[in-house]
Amino acid sequence: MSSKRPQYPPEFRSQIVELAKAGRTHAELAREFGCHATSIGTWVRQSQIDETGDTSSDAPLSTAERQELTALRREL
Repeated sequence: MSSKRPQYPPEFRSQIVELAKAGRTHAELAREFGCHATSIGTWVRQSQIDETGDTSSDAPLSTAERQELTALRREL
């Protein structure tokens, strides 16, 4: 069995995203805060998706859309 690491709190992720947008590298932040640089890249990309609000059919899902989809799947 694999052990799954708990998700980082949203406040932590948003703080890391703000630091990355301020010019700090993903690797530097990963070393300092103990998370993976790939995770930081994912958080930054998702933040950009959420900010643009692109609703075209080929656009990636925003955080709100992902949450809605998860809730609807649970209902089914």
